[in-house]
Amino acid sequence: MFNSVLKVEYVHRRTFATRTKARLKIATWITDFYNTHRLHSVCGHRSPIDYEQDHRPESALGLAA
Repeated sequence: MFNSVLKVEYVHRRTFATRTKARLKIATWITDFYNTHRLHSVCGHRSPIDYEQDHRPESALGLAA
């Protein structure tokens, strides 16, 4: 599923000068958009960041003693 999303939403919409530039741009897309902002069906159609914040245990939010 991820590979399909990557190709449809990012790779096929762009032209890359070199493989190195393609790898860098794709890695940046994954870390900056896919993992933080894109809505995921497995997370109830929310971004992974929002999902994790809502399901983080209360003890993890406090400061260590």
